Amino acid sequence: MTRLAPALFVLLWSTGFIVARAIAGHTAPALFLTARFALAALLLAALARLARVAWPRGRRLAGHLAAGALLHGFYLTASYQAVALGLSPGVMALIGSLQPPLTALLAMALYGRKPGKRLVAGMAAALGGVLLAVWPGPTAGIAMPLLPLGLAFCAMASITAGTLLQQTTLAAADLRAAGALQHAGAALVAFLLTIICGDWRFAPSATVLGALGWSVAGLSLGGAGLLVWLVRRGEAAGTVSLLFLAPPLAALQAWLYFGTPVGRLQLAGFTLALGGVIAARRKERVSPRRGFP
Repeated sequence: MTRLAPALFVLLWSTGFIVARAIAGHTAPALFLTARFALAALLLAALARLARVAWPRGRRLAGHLAAGALLHGFYLTASYQAVALGLSPGVMALIGSLQPPLTALLAMALYGRKPGKRLVAGMAAALGGVLLAVWPGPTAGIAMPLLPLGLAFCAMASITAGTLLQQTTLAAADLRAAGALQHAGAALVAFLLTIICGDWRFAPSATVLGALGWSVAGLSLGGAGLLVWLVRRGEAAGTVSLLFLAPPLAALQAWLYFGTPVGRLQLAGFTLALGGVIAARRKERVSPRRGFP
């Protein structure tokens, strides 16, 4: 499981781009995410109740709600809404690629960790690979309105904060109970954004319902659960370096499902990103962490 989890995580996580494209024009992104998060929270709560696990209380309960709001709620609703408002998915992916280096810097400041040379070099190579993979989109004259661009940067900051928050005392909670609370926090954020946007479109077609089912089972329960599990087991920066693989892998999936062309430059970018992530994930000595509540 330890060896397979990273590859399985990035494969599941990358399908979120395909889901976003599949529902475009059929349903409001924030309302779709509200349904996804709420269903995932209910399923995880049922699993936690059947297993009779202990539920977080007090400040830790509030911490899990906040972590879910950041890691899932603000990140995904802002990302989906930015694309819906006209931001190129390539630009969105490019902005998201700034998140692993930002996480490394913040982890160094908050936890007293100094990222090793291999991690820094690997993330630099992975970022270069992502640039190659998404470069055809941003250079095609696609406009970047200020509001969607601002939402994209908010999404990046949100997932960074949520990832770091997972490594505090919240890591002691059972994954099922923690997941239920965190998806409940995410559902609240998505619902509030639905109210703010005033977009209540939801077409219950086979495409939308299929995307919703996969989002709950494959992305929320599978992908998000693996992300939290990986973060709990290792370096925050090393774990989120896996996210560098999502944009180029999504490009390959878009070619498979939608016939979107994939050029040699994109294939080269995917190869470079893969090599960078492998280098960043390799074990090396790091300075000990300071305590963080």
